[in-house]
Amino acid sequence: MKIIKKIEQCRGILEDLKKQGLIIGLVPTMGYLHEGHLSLARKARSQCQKVFMTIFVNPVQFGPGEDLEKYPRDLKRDAALAEDNGIDYIFNPEAGEIYKKDHSTYVQVEGLPDMMCGAYRPGHFKGVATVVLKLFNILPAHKAYFGMKDFQQLAIIKKMVKDLDINIGIVECPTVREEDGLALSSRNKYLAPDERKNASIIYRVLKTAQKKILSGKKQAGVIKREALRELQDNNYIKNIDYFDIRDAASLEEIKDIKTAGDIVIATAVTIGQTRLIDNVVINKKK
Repeated sequence: MKIIKKIEQCRGILEDLKKQGLIIGLVPTMGYLHEGHLSLARKARSQCQKVFMTIFVNPVQFGPGEDLEKYPRDLKRDAALAEDNGIDYIFNPEAGEIYKKDHSTYVQVEGLPDMMCGAYRPGHFKGVATVVLKLFNILPAHKAYFGMKDFQQLAIIKKMVKDLDINIGIVECPTVREEDGLALSSRNKYLAPDERKNASIIYRVLKTAQKKILSGKKQAGVIKREALRELQDNNYIKNIDYFDIRDAASLEEIKDIKTAGDIVIATAVTIGQTRLIDNVVINKKK
């Protein structure tokens, strides 16, 4: 496995691989790899002949007061895990390599970033869309792999790819969880032991809401209020940004489940000082 720091070196390697007719996969990450990231790597390895992983803590998607400086970083650890899980190349640039001093161009997907996490993290998804498009231009792979835990992010990237005619396949991969259901996240390391134990309530409440819908309950507002009440009763939850029942394609809020298509139930809560997100999806066609 090779670690690459420069854009032009990355481009040269990928061009040579494409000339050989090889199928190229891309796994974008911010590093501090966990089993969720590694599942993406293995999926890419199973479908592609060469796989690039990007490890880049993107400063543009962090707002004032967020955890950019303390975001966990350990390249040596990440490189070992990546190599063990089928990654051929890691692109690990410095921020100045991605954003030159005169950088002034950003990508804004209209509509989708205005709700859910976007309502509480202004500019976050502009930063996400910008860096993902830059990575797609630097490493124009055949397929790119993203986890469904970041459901809104995934929806925005898919919309950007469609609207801008980007020639890359987006592969959605299921959320990987701990035994108690907590979705894997690099930020889970911030949780104190008691906070970590209580964090399992997030998935439990999501699953309860999912079961209510699958059992035939039609009033999204009632299901939402019941879920919020259960979350609010947990003393370790310091803040609830949202608990939403939305259309899985448009992310529009659902009021009448009877007339809805595929559904995503999504939430963002703060436990202690750590903001965590999660979701479950209901596919009506299945």
